[in-house]
Amino acid sequence: MKAISQPVICKSISEFMRVLEMPKPLHPLIALVNYSTETVSRKNAGRSFLVDFYKVSFKKDFSGQIKYGQSYYDFEEGGLAFLAPNQLITISGDESCYEGYNLFFHADLLRNYQLGKNIHQYGFFTYSINEALFLSEKEKNVIAGLFTNIAAELETNTDAFSQDVLVSQIELLLNYSNRFYNRQFLTRKAVYHDLISQMDSYLATRFADQQSGIPTVLEVANHLHVSPRYLTDMLKSLTGQSAQQHIHDRLIERAKTILSTTRLTVAEIAYQLGFEHPQSFNKLFKRYTHISPNIFRKSFH
Repeated sequence: MKAISQPVICKSISEFMRVLEMPKPLHPLIALVNYSTETVSRKNAGRSFLVDFYKVSFKKDFSGQIKYGQSYYDFEEGGLAFLAPNQLITISGDESCYEGYNLFFHADLLRNYQLGKNIHQYGFFTYSINEALFLSEKEKNVIAGLFTNIAAELETNTDAFSQDVLVSQIELLLNYSNRFYNRQFLTRKAVYHDLISQMDSYLATRFADQQSGIPTVLEVANHLHVSPRYLTDMLKSLTGQSAQQHIHDRLIERAKTILSTTRLTVAEIAYQLGFEHPQSFNKLFKRYTHISPNIFRKSFH
């Protein structure tokens, strides 16, 4: 049986570039790799790296696959993929995988800026790789322009404004990515409404299982084979609700049905729906309906 090699831990961008036998970055906290002019040593093919910095991959015209962790992503349509620190990157041996750009930047670059405090709000850094952003031709041109600007700034002599400019360019890239993701959710409504239907079907089954507890966002996301943050962002875009709110909404609808069609006590209903304590059910029901379960039931008699 072939032994599984341990991932190489890279705490800095310079270390990562050195191991891949690529040019030393022009700035210790940010690097932009343009694969039209730079190549990765193929002797690292198959090696995994655990990196301590952010990564944004931009493929404009591409056909091939790149592996991150246990997942493969097909960039044939072109687009953007995002990776947060402390995630695995596996180097591919396929030459066609190295087209476009890779942007690496360390959290320390953003430390004294508002972006450093807000970057967690860009949920796509925690999306699965198969939830990457597909770009239209117009959007590709916008993103290509941003990468060109970052490259130009990195090649400019460092001055007192260099870091300010680089951070603002990264923030602009992330804001455009947010806009384009929202467009993707809206233009692929049919796909996502099917996902919502699958979610509702799963929740209906779970609420009928009296021994399993209340479904969590992680549980539902795993069942749907999507990441929890992607599920929430998709639902917010289409319904205005987070994944947690959607689960609670369906739970309350189920509770209303039981309250209006059975003689079960409120406590029995709470346990049936997966609550450990009836008080928790009462509190949630009142938060969503502004009345207690008993008052709701009395309105039907």
